[in-house]
Amino acid sequence: MDFLLQHTDKASNARAGEITTDHGKIETPVFMPVGTVGSVKGIHVKDLEEQVNAPIILGNTYHLYLRPGLEVLRHAGGLHRFNGWKRAILTDSGGFQVFSLSHRRKLSESGAVFQSHIDGSKHFFSPENVVDTQRVIGADIIMAFDECPPGDSHYQYARQSVDLTHRWLKRGIAHFDNSEPLYGYSQAFFPIVQGAGFRDLRKESAEYIASFGREGNAIGGLAVGEPEEVMYEMIEVVNEILPADKPRYLMGVGTPVNILEAIARGVDMFDCVMPTRNGRNGMLFTANGIVNIRNNKWKNDFSPIDPDGPCTLDMIYTKAYLRHLFVAGEMLGPQLASIHNLAFYLWLVREARRKIIEGNFIFWKNQMVKRLAVRL
Repeated sequence: MDFLLQHTDKASNARAGEITTDHGKIETPVFMPVGTVGSVKGIHVKDLEEQVNAPIILGNTYHLYLRPGLEVLRHAGGLHRFNGWKRAILTDSGGFQVFSLSHRRKLSESGAVFQSHIDGSKHFFSPENVVDTQRVIGADIIMAFDECPPGDSHYQYARQSVDLTHRWLKRGIAHFDNSEPLYGYSQAFFPIVQGAGFRDLRKESAEYIASFGREGNAIGGLAVGEPEEVMYEMIEVVNEILPADKPRYLMGVGTPVNILEAIARGVDMFDCVMPTRNGRNGMLFTANGIVNIRNNKWKNDFSPIDPDGPCTLDMIYTKAYLRHLFVAGEMLGPQLASIHNLAFYLWLVREARRKIIEGNFIFWKNQMVKRLAVRL
């Protein structure tokens, strides 16, 4: 994997770049739709390619390990062949999912023992076997196994969590460097900065993971309950340290406003379930604000879903029709809303990239964050 930094905004830390993988080029900033179990929920690969125009999607190591399982994925020749996606894939390591199963897992120096949310069976993740699992899945970019502490962690817990994450990282990198991809194309390995909301821990963690000189670096453990201003502060602290010639990936964030604010602070890559999860519940993100399509006010609104919409479906269907689909319980409603939201997120980061290159990103960003938060 290669990264070329092409432009840096003079009035902020926003950047435009290009990641090259064996499954194609990725212009940054980029948003990665989340395909937890090998599919972006409710959306065909064709729509991801043509309507959303996503250059990369995310897969979830924890969920894919449990179902369909590694044997199926290995026999399929990896996730690309299994789900028909020909562009790049990133897989997280499962650390966040293990964190979310706090009542079903036990951490140790060796790794994490956890119970499956499906059938209660016990499993074990270590820094080494998580690398092996992601080799089998076959993602272009794979993540280190880490511990993700809660946003309200006290200092001592966060201290211990950072130390454990760093020890696991050293083992994971050693195992990655002593193993090979399985399907004839290269894979990159990203470490993850942790440290909760503590400046000194974030600084220490960023310095530690940057010292390994990997192809890219990630920022984890944010948007997990801490105030937004703390999240932005931690991003600033970390990005002062992470190398400028490597992509920076902010994991699991967030709203359109969060994404623009993080881009201004030097982040290149994003993922979040919000566009599809909220879309399935009738919330649409648009350039003029947020639409709750279930509201009665749209019942007789025969204007396009989004007149300035980023995908062609926005001009085919009306707000009244989309509302009808949701009220009637038709599956097409959540599907169309999810496609729209993902297309909007991808449009937003592409517009941010264009503004960075043109040199007027901050003016545009400051105008957009006001519009994006409006409830229509």
